Amino acid sequence: MIQIGNVTIPGRISLSPMAGISDSPTRRICKKFGAAFSYTEFVNTDEIVHRAPKALKLFQFDPEERPITFQIFGNRLEIIAEAAEIIQELKPDIIDLNMGCSTRKVSLRGAGAGLLRRPAQAGKIIEAIKKRVNVPVTAKIRIGWDSQTRNYLEVAKQLEESGVDALTVHGRTKEMAYTGLADWDAIGEVKANARIPIFGNGDIKSFQEANAKIREYKVDGVLIGRNAIGNPWIFSENKKEELSWEKIYTVILEHLCWMIESFGEEFGLVLFRKHLVKYLSGLEFDSLWKAELLEIREFKRFEECLISHRTAKSLVSHS
Repeated sequence: MIQIGNVTIPGRISLSPMAGISDSPTRRICKKFGAAFSYTEFVNTDEIVHRAPKALKLFQFDPEERPITFQIFGNRLEIIAEAAEIIQELKPDIIDLNMGCSTRKVSLRGAGAGLLRRPAQAGKIIEAIKKRVNVPVTAKIRIGWDSQTRNYLEVAKQLEESGVDALTVHGRTKEMAYTGLADWDAIGEVKANARIPIFGNGDIKSFQEANAKIREYKVDGVLIGRNAIGNPWIFSENKKEELSWEKIYTVILEHLCWMIESFGEEFGLVLFRKHLVKYLSGLEFDSLWKAELLEIREFKRFEECLISHRTAKSLVSHS
């Protein structure tokens, strides 16, 4: 167990925040299979202070998801601090400042990874948030803006001195986005120099690899992002490639039902497609069947189509 401020994290492997992916149903299915905690998708603080319904809706969560971290991003200190105070009313366990988003529209205006270029300002933002809320405050960073400015130790030190309760380090620079390999030596360096909990993030492909990273780099925990999509079993010792088709389709249906509860039948099915593609990845099946599944917009038809293949030999065989 890990302590982040006054919050106990009941495990060491958790779900990373991902825009358009880590909604409440996805967090719930990952939690069911062992994710210790999770984050909301990041939300723009400018929209929060205007109490935009669409923005605030991203903070909806089921009690079973706790501990839950609300992640926010922005570039103006007063706005960020005010937004943190507003969302505290929604009862998060932790509030996290995103300092890792590499998309141009976020980072080039000084938010997300853009804050890596202004460590002192980032520290002031953490201090301002801490003054306005009574829950732990964390941040998620990258190792630098580009290969020439890998200032992760400076940023981590500044944030720790400013009172941040924990840090997650994604082992890539902003310029790398999601290319190349994550630098776990850099993550280990941050941990070796820190007195607060440090989580590592980047390229973890299995439960076994997650635990190996924790042991080798002495981090307090790890976050898994893209490799958890369509594979909530990654948070446990179960390997998707060793599961029967019956077990896989049961989880697909459970996840989809939660998506429909949250987003309605048609939109829930449409949003679920990106998860479904990943759930089916690594399985051998008829491509026409997959194409049909991805077009369906009614739950009953989807369920019938999915279950009709439960005895198909090709689906039980794994590539």
